[in-house]
Amino acid sequence: VLINELFQALHDRICAGILKGYAPDSSLRERFVHLSTALLRYFIDNPLDFRYLEQYHNSPYGVAFRRDRLLGSEGNGDLYRSLLEEGVAQQIVKDLPLVVLFALAFGPLLAVARDHILGFVELDASLIAQTVQACWDGIKR
Repeated sequence: VLINELFQALHDRICAGILKGYAPDSSLRERFVHLSTALLRYFIDNPLDFRYLEQYHNSPYGVAFRRDRLLGSEGNGDLYRSLLEEGVAQQIVKDLPLVVLFALAFGPLLAVARDHILGFVELDASLIAQTVQACWDGIKR
């Protein structure tokens, strides 16, 4: 289906972008901050991509992707899921259901990206860093 192919191409482009400068050997917090900051910057720099992702994830087409990402078998290659699972296993991240961790970690990023795109808030480097830190504070033990 074309909508899924477009989503996959966009997903691949975003993943390639957020992995630039990613240091897999750095601390869990540093990896979280890098990925979250890069994701938020991508969204505010690419508002049409962000809007498409929102539409996709809120449509019936996005349900299967989200279900597999959140509830599928471990090791399905999702970097965020692996990061959160590692954090729980190391007792760095709160032991909450993965769905809740995703909501706490990334829900605020989506909300502030949307508000930036709509002109309600101007996200500069300082506010991006504070927002990402607040997301980290929401999931860390």
